[in-house]
Amino acid sequence: MALACAMFMVPSVASAQEVTYVEDPAQGYTFNRFQDNWFIEGLGGAGVMMSKWDSNQDFKDRIGWKGNLFIGKWFSPIIGVRVGGEFNQMKGTTRPDVVWGMGLRRDQAVKNGLIAQQFNNIGVAGDVMINVTNWWCGYRPGRFYNAIPYVGFGHHWAVYRTGENSKGDWAYEGIKKQDGVKRHARNYSGRAGLLNTFRLGEHVNLLLDLRFDLMQEHVDGAGERTWIEYPSALLGLSYKFNKTEWTAPIVPVCPSYKCTDAECDALAARLAAADRKIADLERQLKACLDKPVPDPGKPVDTEAPLAIVYFPINVSKIVGVQNDVVNAVGDVMLDENKTYTLTGWADNYTGNDKINTRLRKDRVATVKNALVKKGVADNRLNTQIDDRNRPDADFGPKSAPLSRAVTIVRNK
Repeated sequence: MALACAMFMVPSVASAQEVTYVEDPAQGYTFNRFQDNWFIEGLGGAGVMMSKWDSNQDFKDRIGWKGNLFIGKWFSPIIGVRVGGEFNQMKGTTRPDVVWGMGLRRDQAVKNGLIAQQFNNIGVAGDVMINVTNWWCGYRPGRFYNAIPYVGFGHHWAVYRTGENSKGDWAYEGIKKQDGVKRHARNYSGRAGLLNTFRLGEHVNLLLDLRFDLMQEHVDGAGERTWIEYPSALLGLSYKFNKTEWTAPIVPVCPSYKCTDAECDALAARLAAADRKIADLERQLKACLDKPVPDPGKPVDTEAPLAIVYFPINVSKIVGVQNDVVNAVGDVMLDENKTYTLTGWADNYTGNDKINTRLRKDRVATVKNALVKKGVADNRLNTQIDDRNRPDADFGPKSAPLSRAVTIVRNK
């Protein structure tokens, strides 16, 4: 697009300075480096346990502490993930006649003949997050508020007091059988929530995390496998590392400009000259295409080269596998009683006449010296240079490396 701007502007310094370059979010966003857009979050708050009989207990007695420490990364302005550790204090009620249960507190009676229960869930959790603010409203660096729904998964281990009144040692009992039933002291959970972020600075956000967990657990004794509903609210802070923003592609903006009569005439003359050049190139192309194709059955007048030694651009030293080519050619020459013509070439698409003439001479001299050292008589080697591109290998600028060579031909 920058070239398009320049083509339709009067070639003046003033006009050229009017082209501006801006980020264009409509073109999408470039991916940042892997080490950018990482963050760490610390959250603390409270949740309410809502298993089978918990509604019999006062609401305030079911509120337990909750905390998270996450590390995460945003892969785009919309999609991110976070993983980390989690703590949930679970307070509720259960029946007093359970064979076994977690964190029973038989000294604390609850209405309807139930007793209090308390244990802690400690584990790991991870979430996939979608920034719907950036998705629906477009990404904008420095936005104060973002709404980020997420879904995730957790794996927890239940730790509780072993004493009758929950005053003994803390313990985790793993999985074992009791009264013929497997007792699980761990659970899995699914979760969904809304993370609200409030920008405090380039790297720091205030967080309000509203979450709903659905936990699978044996909490109410043998045979009472339940799902715990556990809504919670947490406050916290996040710190973002390295680059925190996303960059849109840079595009040029062409200025609005109306040329004067003189300037329009100059542009028209340039366009006419360009049209003439295009027409001339088309004629040359047609003439090339109209050349008769050689009969493949007719023998050629010149013998194919015995070998071709290739050189890198602006180099006249034999390098790499080309040394093997020269050695092999020398062995052939020692077995034959012939003379040979060595021709030095250079491509005319790079350099200039002076440089290319030197390269042709140096290349053919290098190959001849190598063959003489191999044992080939000097008087059997004729040398010359050709100031053209190699006629049998000239297919435009892309074929330039084919002309950086020395050809070796047997003399008749």
